[in-house]
Amino acid sequence: MAIRERLSGNEAVAYAIKQINPDVMPAFPITPSTEIPQYVANYIANGEMDTEFIPVESEHSSMSATLGASAAGARALTATSSCGMALMWEELYVAASNRLPVALALVNRALSGPININCDHSDSMGARDAGWIQIYAENNQEAYDNFVQAYRISEHKDVMLPIMICQDGFITSHAVQNIVLLEDEQVKEFVGEYEPENYLLNAKQPMAVGPYAVSNYYMETKRAQRQAMLNAKQVILDVAAEFEKMSGRHYGFFEEYKTEDADYIIVMIGSAAGTTKDAVDKLRAEGKKVGLLKLRVFRPFPAEELCEALKNAKAIAILDRAESFSGEGGPLGTELTTALYHAGNTAKVVNYFYGLGGRDFRVEHAEYVFDELENKDDIEQYQYIGLRE
Repeated sequence: MAIRERLSGNEAVAYAIKQINPDVMPAFPITPSTEIPQYVANYIANGEMDTEFIPVESEHSSMSATLGASAAGARALTATSSCGMALMWEELYVAASNRLPVALALVNRALSGPININCDHSDSMGARDAGWIQIYAENNQEAYDNFVQAYRISEHKDVMLPIMICQDGFITSHAVQNIVLLEDEQVKEFVGEYEPENYLLNAKQPMAVGPYAVSNYYMETKRAQRQAMLNAKQVILDVAAEFEKMSGRHYGFFEEYKTEDADYIIVMIGSAAGTTKDAVDKLRAEGKKVGLLKLRVFRPFPAEELCEALKNAKAIAILDRAESFSGEGGPLGTELTTALYHAGNTAKVVNYFYGLGGRDFRVEHAEYVFDELENKDDIEQYQYIGLRE
């Protein structure tokens, strides 16, 4: 039976961790993800789970300990945000290249400087090429559901890659929302036990983790990582289909909101999609053919599927919550624009930046974007929505 609750995003993810009951969780506190290890530590202290919690001296150490535990054969995870993730940088690549299926509960927060503790996607988007699967949430329900699915994806024998489950700092992490939880036994049965094929503590099959690779071998490891990321696409869909049978909640690479006949579509990631849905509803009531495509899975990037979903749009606005300083757009903007070009899509495509450092994104901002798509032929690229002039 479904359990109806009211939880913050951090509480929801911590509750999913409790239900999964992983073997090891090293962690170091950083706003706004601190509550996740705090709640987990409380569950452990109260005897509600038997995960080995390891307090460490830094975020670099927390990821190092997580990788060590995973290499030894344990199901392991950690949580962080922003500069904490930046301090883990070296270890992010180690996790992916060693094919360690660890989970990271990432609460998105702007990277310094200047110092800012509010939401944007500069932390996770900076790591988009580190080899991690990346899944994003619009709300607390999705943050919970995504984490329940995480290990089933990352531990699959055709994948074996680390996964980060992302949610927007403070906007979802600290906001309390109605949420439907699964029963403990449902989650345990769905996730299952981790039974690695190869691990350091297997005395019957000695192995090395993280060996030095000369030029004759390095490129092949990268190609193998790429194949694993490609394999993850089908695994993500298969796990989502099984999750839907259990929960009734549907997930894919993205959500299409009133795009069936839409001439003008906004593409974006995260919590601001809810605001854009309000704008879509308002403009639809006025007879405007507008819609939203909310991307859930950024890695692996579902290029073909996105192009198919957008093939009938007259104009597309791609909204990034991270600046990439390339002069050619943000992370989502450059990747999706490239995909559309290769697909032969001739729609007008405009890239905007919004919400940097927690800047508000309001219904009128989405209306402004839709108005530009419909009524302006020469739209300024890479505008900052809500920028003080």
